Amino acid sequence: MAPNISTTKTKILTEEDFQKNESLTTKIINDENDTQYKREVYVKTEKWFTMKLKWKNIIFISLLHISFVYVCFTFKFFENLKTLAWIFIMYLIGGIGVTGGAHRFWTHHAYKAKWPLRIILVIMYSSSGLNNLYDWVRDHRVHHKYTDTDADPHNSNRGFFFSHVGWLMMKKNSEVIRRGRETDMSDLLTDPIAIFCCKHYSIFRFVFAFLLPVMMPVYGWNETLYRALVSQIIIRYTLLLNIIWSVNSAAHIWGSKPYNGNINPTENWLIAFFGGGEGWHNYHHVFPWDYKAAELGSYMFNLTTMFIDFFAKIGWAYDLKQPSEKLVRNTAIKKGDGSHSLWNATSHSDNKIE
Repeated sequence: MAPNISTTKTKILTEEDFQKNESLTTKIINDENDTQYKREVYVKTEKWFTMKLKWKNIIFISLLHISFVYVCFTFKFFENLKTLAWIFIMYLIGGIGVTGGAHRFWTHHAYKAKWPLRIILVIMYSSSGLNNLYDWVRDHRVHHKYTDTDADPHNSNRGFFFSHVGWLMMKKNSEVIRRGRETDMSDLLTDPIAIFCCKHYSIFRFVFAFLLPVMMPVYGWNETLYRALVSQIIIRYTLLLNIIWSVNSAAHIWGSKPYNGNINPTENWLIAFFGGGEGWHNYHHVFPWDYKAAELGSYMFNLTTMFIDFFAKIGWAYDLKQPSEKLVRNTAIKKGDGSHSLWNATSHSDNKIE
């Protein structure tokens, strides 16, 4: 029987709620966290440049992007509008599989999902062509717990290139590996749908990220195999990878910090627009358990929220978590950089971060 969500669509949570019932993935950034960011300062060491390189990844990623640049100048995008539309459809399916599935559901437990939705999410995630779901969730939990320190898999203090894609081109440092082994993944391991996908991910990935997306244009509207391969394997896949990577890089470098001025993650509307709502990153790192991953609920800049809200209406998604307005307001006033709209309404000079 579907849960009753007609009267309570979301769980409005206060700071006291989470102090009483704190889980490994739902954690409010408090003063102790701020101290952690200040204490674990960035120190450049020679170890970064002696890490073993992953030459297979370097060659594959390089060839993929060289091919992408080439086809951008040679591919006739408007020759078949159905093929063009299919690029964006698969881009959205894979993107929401990452943002709404691997990220907001499995990593942060920002909402609960019935088994039909979980099946949809593992298929959508598989269509993104990213790493195994288990690895993605583990690395992201480590990223949140040790953001922009040596234990962060894609530490933005090492520069844009490293946090964007460079971290995939070399072996993880010992601190990242150690923290990853310490991360509690028991919740994922007890989800039969998720663990089935993890065990057979090579098949899931091949079928949903590459085989079916290529075969659909060929058999659906008589597209040539060459154009189907180029549009899905080179164009769509490369675009999706870079947008997802940009959350780790651009959204940790460029933008405002209205909710916590002491951390690197920022509010980046461009990444939010193309990344299904994942660009409101300063907010997300302060309230990682909010199912919207943003204060505002605009669907234009948060398609993932629209996706979750739709399934909440039919009962497949429920217990949607979000902080109270008071908690968000107080956090922005006390810890933000002064860019929040609240600062335009009233003066809080005593609370500004020096």
